[in-house]
Amino acid sequence: MNTKVRGTPTIIGVPFDGQSSYLRGAGDAPPKIREAMACDASNRWTELGVDLWAPGVFENRGDLRLSDSHFSQNPGEPGHPFFEIERVIAELIDAGKRPVSLGGDHSITYPIVKAFAKRYPDLTIFHFDAHPDLHDEYEGNRLSHACPFARIMEGGLVNRLVQVGIRTATRHQLEQAQRFGVEMIEMRALPAEAKLRTAGPAYVSFDIDVLDPAFAPGVSHREPGGMSVRETIAHLHAIEGEIVGADLVEYNPVRDFGGTTATVAAKILKEILGKMVAP
Repeated sequence: MNTKVRGTPTIIGVPFDGQSSYLRGAGDAPPKIREAMACDASNRWTELGVDLWAPGVFENRGDLRLSDSHFSQNPGEPGHPFFEIERVIAELIDAGKRPVSLGGDHSITYPIVKAFAKRYPDLTIFHFDAHPDLHDEYEGNRLSHACPFARIMEGGLVNRLVQVGIRTATRHQLEQAQRFGVEMIEMRALPAEAKLRTAGPAYVSFDIDVLDPAFAPGVSHREPGGMSVRETIAHLHAIEGEIVGADLVEYNPVRDFGGTTATVAAKILKEILGKMVAP
């Protein structure tokens, strides 16, 4: 499919890791990814032939100011980070932009998708991750970064959820996937390019730990046996559908070595942006 949504991809940093279950640090990721993307060690072209630094190709809106020390404990009320995330993403969409959010932990995908769902009722999510993130609750927390897709699916916010690269599914999460009709493609079943197709709008949620830690050690939850960078790019390029937004989450600079994972995250970001605007 060659149809593309008209609207400028717009990078917005969401430096929030208040729902991380193991280690903090992902909240520091957005500026690190931007820095790596702008580094002169590489050039500004994507593999699909897009010059990202050409005027008007994408916009950069900086980072949200968020804190997990908030006035409201209710994610639906002003003052809660999730409320603010949803509000800002909704404003960008209504302004004709296609938000590309840099996390942060994976919990941010829930409020982001809430904003998208109100404007794209037939949304498909292509979710790249080592983990299904389908827990009903994790350590007593229903808003944990281990739970966003349970919240999304139980809320009926999307038409389809296609998960790629999964290799940590528990019995509970497999039951959740069956309950919600999730199309879970485990790592052992790759390649799966042919399954990344939709006739309607698509949202890409990319957790850096879908990659093998040999390629991306800077994550809180290292899970061996993952995708290579080349496999990942091939699957991103295979997406067919109108990509209306994306997120890139769970890069943890505290766990990185020499900026290796920042460089990989920047490469993934470049290819997602290139895919969004390529003819």
